Amino acid sequence: MAKTIFKQIIDKEIPAQIVYEDDLCVVFHDVHPQAPVHLLVVPKKEIVSFNELTAEDTPLLGHLFAVIQKLAKEFHLDNGYRIVNNCGKDGGQSVAHLHFHLLGGCQL
Repeated sequence: MAKTIFKQIIDKEIPAQIVYEDDLCVVFHDVHPQAPVHLLVVPKKEIVSFNELTAEDTPLLGHLFAVIQKLAKEFHLDNGYRIVNNCGKDGGQSVAHLHFHLLGGCQL
């Protein structure tokens, strides 16, 4: 199976405007932003979608949400923000790699 665009970004095969990275995840600006702040929070572990999460992924999921909270503060989203996960084709998921959208900086 071919690598997803997110896996290629994780592997540094294609460039992205990365704003945060650690051992478990990478965060970068969406190339088609829907808000003044539109970040993609992507685990480095290849998980196809939210439906494929297992109990073993609970610490990873907690980490991703802690990173989202940290970035919301760093990007001064004090008036609020939205966290979005599209799951599956009917849910609008366009990349088969679990990810969360962090959107803010305006009234959504």
